[in-house]
Amino acid sequence: MIRKVFAISIFILTIAAVVGYPKLHAGNGGAILTQTTTQTGTGQNRPVVDVVFVLDTTGSMSGLIQAAKDKIWSIASTMASAEPVPELRIGLVAYRDRGDAYVTHRVDLSDDLDSVYAALMDFQAGGGGDTPESVNQALYEAVHDMSWSEQEQAYQVIFLVGDAPPHMDYNEVQYPAIVAAANERGIVINTIQCGNLPTTVGPWTTIANLGQGSFFQVEQGGNAVAFESPYDAEIARLSAKLDATRLYYGSAEEREQMEVKLAATEKLAASAPVASLARRGVFNAGEGGRTNLLGEKELVEAVASGEVALADIDADALPETLKPMAAEEQAEFVQELAEERADLKRQIQDLARERDEFMAQKVEEAGGLEDSLDKRLYDVVKKQAGKVGFVYADDAPAY
Repeated sequence: MIRKVFAISIFILTIAAVVGYPKLHAGNGGAILTQTTTQTGTGQNRPVVDVVFVLDTTGSMSGLIQAAKDKIWSIASTMASAEPVPELRIGLVAYRDRGDAYVTHRVDLSDDLDSVYAALMDFQAGGGGDTPESVNQALYEAVHDMSWSEQEQAYQVIFLVGDAPPHMDYNEVQYPAIVAAANERGIVINTIQCGNLPTTVGPWTTIANLGQGSFFQVEQGGNAVAFESPYDAEIARLSAKLDATRLYYGSAEEREQMEVKLAATEKLAASAPVASLARRGVFNAGEGGRTNLLGEKELVEAVASGEVALADIDADALPETLKPMAAEEQAEFVQELAEERADLKRQIQDLARERDEFMAQKVEEAGGLEDSLDKRLYDVVKKQAGKVGFVYADDAPAY
């Protein structure tokens, strides 16, 4: 198999879940953040694409970190555009070096990309000093400490992104053994070198070769396509309205879990650039973004799909919005939300097609941008995922 809330207590929950991201563990010279993976019932039987970005966050990597923040939704749209449509999960391992503020921060693989993005927004470049970094520890955690799927059809891949070689003088498991373990688990490892430091080329090439992956170089800032479009603001506005159609039901614990997801959405809505919000809107309006949009126990979708009957849900398990309503009013309200959601998705998808044409024109005018981070990632994913049965019909990534 190619295989982290309104009274004081809820306020504290929001801070813990969104700003701090779930659990903080001490060990190996730094703090490790882990985020619980959201297991969404709607995607249990779909094939899986698991992607972990192992990202150098030392001082020289500020441009690439910003590119990652800007482009994660485009990358998600690209990876989710395969047939069959996969369940996409993304994880992050940020790393620096011993003696820095942290050695690694880890965000576990999750289909709740809003929460992954909210965590990524907090990543800042800093630290470093001597050239080598704690690459081995970060790569080890990516292979051994992530919740890799056990789905039968899965493309599981690591992208190691940085500009400096690993410390080989630390008493720790080193990359030949780590890559061998990845091979046994069916995890492909690709390496992306930012800049052209000669001492990085050797280990980055070796890791990719041993990891059945690809090595390529990009400019220090990542060389990502950074065009904005005249459609972004309207797509972002419609996406916010789409978010507002969500209603969650179930036990207090289940609804509390979804409050964490909603808090992550609120965080990115308040802080992310309009272009990123537009890219997220395009992703969420497509089939590949369904899980990220809905999460678990989303009432409108559950009723519309026939998964549950509104009359069969205990009153205590209903969303607070519905509790004061009579049964007929509840049904009418949910039906109206379902219709509004479908209409918003259609509007976003129509604008997305116009946006795609605009972006394709800009890319063509810029000479095709074959060496961009976007195109390089797409070519690698298309080739590697194809080996496990995923087909990417387009010849260009989502921008």
